[in-house]
Amino acid sequence: MQNLCLPRASKFVGAHLHWLIPTGPLFQTAVRSGCLVAICLCWIGTTACGQGFGSSSGSILPPAPAYGTPPAPAYAPNPGSGYAYPALPYGYQATPAPGALQYNYPNVGLPGGQDFDPRTGLVLPPSQPLERTVPIDVTATMKPTGQAILGGTINSDLGFAGQLILEERNFDFRRFGREDFRAGRAFIGGRQHLRIELMPGDEVQRYTVSWAQPNLFEYSLYSLSVGGFYYTRNFRDWDEQRAGGRVALGYDIPAANFSVSAEVRLEDVTIFNPRIAGNVQLEPALGSNDIYRTRFRVARDTRDSPFLTQRGSLFELVFDQVFGEYDYSRGHVSLNRYFVVNERPGLDGAHTLTSTWKLGITGSQTPIFENFYAGGYSSLRGFDFRGASPRVGDVEVGGELLFLGSLEYGLPVTVDNMVRGVAFVDYGTVEQKLKLTSSDFRVAAGLGLRISVPAFGPAPLAFDFAVPINKADTDESRLFTFFVGATL
Repeated sequence: MQNLCLPRASKFVGAHLHWLIPTGPLFQTAVRSGCLVAICLCWIGTTACGQGFGSSSGSILPPAPAYGTPPAPAYAPNPGSGYAYPALPYGYQATPAPGALQYNYPNVGLPGGQDFDPRTGLVLPPSQPLERTVPIDVTATMKPTGQAILGGTINSDLGFAGQLILEERNFDFRRFGREDFRAGRAFIGGRQHLRIELMPGDEVQRYTVSWAQPNLFEYSLYSLSVGGFYYTRNFRDWDEQRAGGRVALGYDIPAANFSVSAEVRLEDVTIFNPRIAGNVQLEPALGSNDIYRTRFRVARDTRDSPFLTQRGSLFELVFDQVFGEYDYSRGHVSLNRYFVVNERPGLDGAHTLTSTWKLGITGSQTPIFENFYAGGYSSLRGFDFRGASPRVGDVEVGGELLFLGSLEYGLPVTVDNMVRGVAFVDYGTVEQKLKLTSSDFRVAAGLGLRISVPAFGPAPLAFDFAVPINKADTDESRLFTFFVGATL
């Protein structure tokens, strides 16, 4: 067997690979073995490599000539180096084929006076002939790596929003030459990820562009991502607009489901249209605010699926240092764990138990738009969106301390597991200062349904009914929360 490596260009769409494989004693040995012809392509780094095997009956290699070739020499270690060189038996001499040209290259200083063939990279015994070359043509076709996703969502936290996602998972910003455009392969072939998302909505709008190189140094575990964003949100007490960009460097260990990242984010946050004027915490934040943030994140994800998870866990630790017009530290840690309580033999679906909790702390100089809030489908069911948060003068101002937890039991309702029922208890609190107040600790219990519709995408439809058991006097309750999303 002999490895043959081709240049970087061979990985592009519709690449035509032409190999000239030298034959000789090494290949003749394979020919006599009666192996079938096989060509294997593997992508290693930026090079496509192939392996050719001789055949005594195929059409790629001609039959071996009927002349004798001594057995290939055994390789013996060379003292003082980590390499092995052929141990030449006494009197070794390959018999040249009739009419074959014999190539003798000058000695390049290898032990034993051996010759080096620069065309093949092989170390040859003295006077080893190169019989001839055999052409092999392979056409490689890349599968589609881009997609366009059209969808929409409506839920009790965000209202209605449409969504358009354009994604290319083999992007290459360096390929913009005229010939690339003519061949239909412009901006393709670099294994980079490009994602453009447009999400207009009645209460929330988000527009993002991101570029990522998952393997920063070829097949290393480092990644680099760059992105820009524009976001608007109509909150109960003010309207908010954010625009900015970010650069992140990541390090993943897939075998351990572990990832680390460091990020720098620059954004301009504009607060306008206050519902109540003159609020002591809201008034200083009105107008434009420059936020410069450095973020460090550590995560470990062993979940079997991001949707309808049955086993595994998700741990996340995030720390932010913010500077600019405001100077404060902020961080949170969360842990979600998933257990199978009872399985149904021969059927999909299982009884599962989910436990989640989250703890967040932020500094005393944190502006109102960066405080912690709770309430709604995604944080504390049984309460309105941000309805379980501290208030000052009927304005939801949030707090410096966040603690949330949940216990949820799920079970299949139908045989095909498309409909599941859940029973849950959500609990937690948000405090203005770093001090827990037992009278404001919130607890809510409820029931819900999860309906999986394959035509709508992987995320199930969620409908929950919850009633607060304990709440603060200023909290706003909500009996029904829901999430409905669909993608085409």
